[in-house]
This record gives sequence, C-alpha cells and structure tokens, in this order.
Amino acid sequence: MIEFGTDGWRGVIADDFTFDRIWLVACAISRYVRKTAGARPSLLIGYDTRFNSDLFAQLCSIAAAAEGIEVMVADRFVPTPSVSYATVDLATDGAIMITASHNPPRYNGIKFKAPYGGSASTTITAAIEKELRLVEKDPPERPDVLFEDILAEGTVKLFDPGPRYMEKVVSMVDSKAVAGGGLKVLFDPMYGAGQGYFPEAMERLGTSCDQIHGEHNPLFPGLQPEPIGDNLNELREAVVAGEYQVGIAVDGDADRVTAIDATGRFISSHMVFALLLKHLIEVRGWTGNVVKTVSTTSMIDRLCEKYGLKLHVVPVGFKYICDLMLEEDILIGGEESGGTGIKNHIPERDGILVGLLLVEIMATSGKTLGRLIEELMDELGRRFVYLRRDIELTRSHKEALLESLPGLRPEGIGGLKVTEVETIDGLKFHREDGSWVMLRVSGTEAVVRVYAEAVSEQEVEGLVAAGEKLIGEAAPV
Repeated sequence: MIEFGTDGWRGVIADDFTFDRIWLVACAISRYVRKTAGARPSLLIGYDTRFNSDLFAQLCSIAAAAEGIEVMVADRFVPTPSVSYATVDLATDGAIMITASHNPPRYNGIKFKAPYGGSASTTITAAIEKELRLVEKDPPERPDVLFEDILAEGTVKLFDPGPRYMEKVVSMVDSKAVAGGGLKVLFDPMYGAGQGYFPEAMERLGTSCDQIHGEHNPLFPGLQPEPIGDNLNELREAVVAGEYQVGIAVDGDADRVTAIDATGRFISSHMVFALLLKHLIEVRGWTGNVVKTVSTTSMIDRLCEKYGLKLHVVPVGFKYICDLMLEEDILIGGEESGGTGIKNHIPERDGILVGLLLVEIMATSGKTLGRLIEELMDELGRRFVYLRRDIELTRSHKEALLESLPGLRPEGIGGLKVTEVETIDGLKFHREDGSWVMLRVSGTEAVVRVYAEAVSEQEVEGLVAAGEKLIGEAAPV
C-alpha cells in the first residue's frame, strides 16, 4: 500500500517507485485538486535531477490533464522552493514535485505542495490518501498519448519558475552588504536541482561565486545528496585548497542547506538555524515566535529564552512547521535535517535563500561562520556538539522497532539520570546535565536514526553508542 511519509511518498526506483504506482498517486492528487479547487483547477509540476524525474513529471501531467486540470510543467529540472513559490505567485491549486530530496540516488518520490506554497498538511495528505485508496481499487486507464502531443495540443504548457523565484529571494537579501563583503564563496548543489541558481543569485547581488558538482548526473557520483558530515568532504577540500571564506551546500532539491567554514569546519543545520535566528533578531530587527522539530539543537531553546520568544516543538517533518507558519506570526522555523523557513516568504524551507542569508551574515559581521558559532556558544555558556547516526534496517526489523520502541523507559543512560522523555516523535531522553539522545524510525526509509547532543565529541559519541544499545535491546536482530 502506498503511504505518504513526512513529506510525500518516496520509494526505490524500479522497486516500489514505478510508472504504474506513480500513475496511481498522480491520479489521486489530481482528483483531490479537482474536487477542492474552483471552476478552473490548475496544477504545477516540477522535477529534480534524479533518474527519470522528467518522465515521471510528464506522466503526472498526463494524469492531471485527464482530470480536466490546467497543467504547467517545468521546462527543466528546478529546485523545490522555486516550485513552491510559483504556486503562490501564479495562484495555482497546488504543485507536484518529483524528488526524493536528500535520499540516496536509488530513491525518487512525489511531494505535493499546497496553494499556500508549503508542504501539504496532514489533513491534505489524508484526503489525498483517501482518493488513493479509491484509485487503487479501480485504477484509471492510462491514455495512449505522447507528452509531445499534449504539449502541441496546448493541454499542458511548459513554464520556468526560475526568474520570478530569483527576484523574490534576491529581494530578501541585503545586496549592499553582500556586494561590499568581498567574500570568496563556493557553492555545492551536490549534482542536484539547485545547480546554477545560487551563482546567479550572487551575481544579481553584485558579486560572484564558484560552483562544484554542477553537472546533471542522476548517479550523484561519489555523493549522497544530503549536506551532512562526510557527504561534504569534496566541498571541504575545495574550500580549504581554494582559500574560500565559505562553502554553501544544498541537498538534491535545494530546500536544505549547510555550510563549510573557511577552516574546513562543518557548519551544521543546527548552527545555521541558530545563527539565522540571532541575525534576524539582532541585525534585521524582525519579530515573531520560533518553531523547531524535536530532533533539533537546544541552542534554539536557549536563544528563545534570551530573546523572550515563544518556542514551539513539533514532530519531524517541515509540514508541522508550515502549519504553524500559517496559523501565527512565526519568525523562523527549522529542522535538524537542514530545512529552514523564515517569515516574509512562503511557509517553506528554502536552501537557496538561507544560503544567501549566511553570506549576508558573514558580510555584515565581518567574521567567518566558525568564529560566529564560537562566539554564540560562549554567549550561551556551554558547548553544543551534535551527532546523528543512521542505521539501515530490513523492513521486518523496522516494523518490529515501530512496535517496541515506544515502551523504552530507561531510568538512566550513560551513568546519568533521565529527567524527561519527550514522545512528540520517537523517543527523546533528556539527561540531568542537559544532554540528550533521541531514537526515531524514519518515515521515508528503512532506517532508524539516533540523534544526540552533548558538550564534547567524546560525550556525544558515547550517547549515540548508548542509543544504539537501546535499539538492540528493544528489537534484537
């Protein structure tokens, strides 16, 4: 059975992510759009650089057109944030994005973006899945047409979300600061859909940047398109060797971002979130509350206490952040996996925009990101060292863990008392010294993730090892 995870449906290409199953999902989304939209329903379709993403997008356009929906398909691979922005800019009834985001190259997927330009809410997802159950029982026949034919007929049109999206993100960045900063910047799209976008934005801001891994290669050779740790070794080497002040990296569909400091230090999503929050408050003078996913650093809690901001903690998945951004005045929302969204934009994570704002932060402060993080930790009075480890599972082991993990309640971990257990998503064990370890089964992959935060590399490694031991006890292989 096809089910939507934290952000859409994903699967392994040619295994469970097949043309036949994509057809079913596309028909279900199209029926949802037709039933909930006005007299002239409209839908955008974008796609990333993964294997067959363009063909999958074409199939989705045929499904939507068969439901009487006006369809516009991107004329090339595009970042997810550009499609999300276009749903608002063009006032459409939603968008399909063919992407598996940061997952390994063998995966592909479908995200649905709502008319407000953000992740589909749980209510919308439930409605689409309801349509999907009906479609699975009585699958519509696929029309015997070529994509080129429906283009020629005008049933489906091509569009380019890039220019309008670029205007928007550039308008949100301090061009004088960036142009005057004289920073040497290297961009890494990780062979993904963000290639070319960041350099163009920098050029519009009055400066320039270089780019690596900027070719279309669906094998993502030597890389997994998730901007974390060891996945950025080539960027790290290039930054240090080329004497760049910073390397900016985005994931496969460019909605997540991290960085490499001039010294080669990895600037994690947690550090990006914290620096951006501080900058928006202290330099931009913006206001609003904050939302983070439960697996995100405690630095955000400390900063919210400092600034007197209300902090919301939600399950993993940007759709929960998006929900709050639609309901109240949220200054910034972020997640552990690198997605950050800010006010005055769409309620969506945007790796291109946040990467540009990191350059702005450096330009206005005259300091490297590493220096800024050290100063921030000094200001908060402690170190924050974070580590995540992913453990691959068989499907049966994943099911066993989903059943057994909720019952885990250790009195202590690593010799320290557990003072609180958060059950918002998975299990997060807080220890008496302020450190924590979290266990969570992935919603999109056969993986269990162990997250931890402590004051040193040694302590956080020990916490992750303790988390792995707990997993083994909960569901032995």
